[in-house]
Amino acid sequence: MIRHESNFSVDPRTKLVLVMCISSLAVILQDLLLMSIVMLIAVALSVYFGSNFVRGLKRVRAFAWIFVLMVLAQSIFTTGGSEILGVGGISLISTLGLQRGGSVVLRILIIVASAGIMTTSSSRDILQGLSQWKVPYEIGFMVAVAIRFLPLLREEAVDILTAVQLRGLELDRIPVRQRLRIYSYLLTPMISSVLGKSRELALAVEMRGFRAYPERTSYRVLRPGGWDYAVSVVAVLLTTIFILWVYQV
Repeated sequence: MIRHESNFSVDPRTKLVLVMCISSLAVILQDLLLMSIVMLIAVALSVYFGSNFVRGLKRVRAFAWIFVLMVLAQSIFTTGGSEILGVGGISLISTLGLQRGGSVVLRILIIVASAGIMTTSSSRDILQGLSQWKVPYEIGFMVAVAIRFLPLLREEAVDILTAVQLRGLELDRIPVRQRLRIYSYLLTPMISSVLGKSRELALAVEMRGFRAYPERTSYRVLRPGGWDYAVSVVAVLLTTIFILWVYQV
């Protein structure tokens, strides 16, 4: 017996289509104004689907200094545009460099908003949607596990930083160079812990007979409605038209 999901919730495949369209535009576009429009659309969709975008920004705020370094690096290693700050004939900050750095920051914000859209659906729904798209179950399972390990990685980072602070080390008062060195030291135990949990997950999956049969059946089947089809088609068409208009093909 097959149970169909016929409620009014948005199908996870519709969200996947929207995220793919937004991500494609974020990669292809170079103009800051157009990228800002795409970012606003991504944020609006994230809020509409019930994601807390402000909370996501607060989580990324701890890495704001990385964004500043990325903007400065893009400005230093990008030649062109009007020079804003230079030392000894070497251009450190230019208008073109700031534009490239701003595009990197906007892409990161778009990724955060897109991740917020996908977090409004459970990993089980995403896996089922990919499976009904005839995507190999192994690939869908890898996507679901990756989504599951993102918050796990964050929890490990928070636990390690908390343990360091409990030992009397105040990271906010340490110079940036030493702070980067400490963060590099903390990466090893964090990655080691996550790898250990991934190994346990792999053993648990094999013990339950994963890939014991060439095909898998599912009691739960997602059934998209007319609204899902309409949104997906409109999103793909608008993205295609937008890309053709930008490149004037």
